[in-house]
Amino acid sequence: MTALPRTDDLFRDDATLDTCRATVLAADAAGIVLDRTVFYPLGGGQAGDAGVLLTADGVCLPIADTRKHPEHAGAILHVPAAGADEAVRAAFVPGTAVEARIDVARRRAHMRFHTTTHLLCALVPHPVNGCSITAAYARLDFHMNEPLDKDALNAGLAQLVAEAHPVRHRWIGEDELDANPGLVRSMSVQPPRGQGRVRVLEIEGVDLQPCGGTHVANTADIGPILITKIEKKSAMTRRVILGFAEPGASPG
Repeated sequence: MTALPRTDDLFRDDATLDTCRATVLAADAAGIVLDRTVFYPLGGGQAGDAGVLLTADGVCLPIADTRKHPEHAGAILHVPAAGADEAVRAAFVPGTAVEARIDVARRRAHMRFHTTTHLLCALVPHPVNGCSITAAYARLDFHMNEPLDKDALNAGLAQLVAEAHPVRHRWIGEDELDANPGLVRSMSVQPPRGQGRVRVLEIEGVDLQPCGGTHVANTADIGPILITKIEKKSAMTRRVILGFAEPGASPG
């Protein structure tokens, strides 16, 4: 099997990109691999992007999910929607020039929720042992046995959103990460290694930790958001579930 090259993951440096030109590198029953993409693949608790791939002739292939290729490290697999027409799929052969367009509303929801989970990490000083970020809700599982005050956490989130903290990413060397193990908050997902550098997400004055996900540029961009539920999942796990709030909704 010939190894596929890494897909140029444009979303790592600019999460606001919603479209790009690309070339098909591989296509099979599992999906389509492009040389570059704006589609984020499932990882770090964040769901993969959906959207469409379009040829210059106007053939449109709906993409239901995006995954890391299971056999080619660094390659990103665009998974067609179930029941996609075979004639449409057949138009996406290696060498085909395409336009990749993500579902902007879905990505925006992921960005808002993912940034909020970082705010939660700042408010709850315990390791994270589980995470899920979707377009409908997000959850964080904290390794702890103390109860959490939902009203106090909602007030804390509202304050951090209103304070409009800038959000940015940068790259650090793996040796710098090794020298600062406290940067890693997650017990379940470790930063990827082997490239000599690690991407860290900084919310100015609030949080700094390794993260490869997509985020808003400022906490004010999160908008109305609430903790909808706190659950005791086990003796040492407290689950916090987030949802979007309508403008003017009161925390609680």
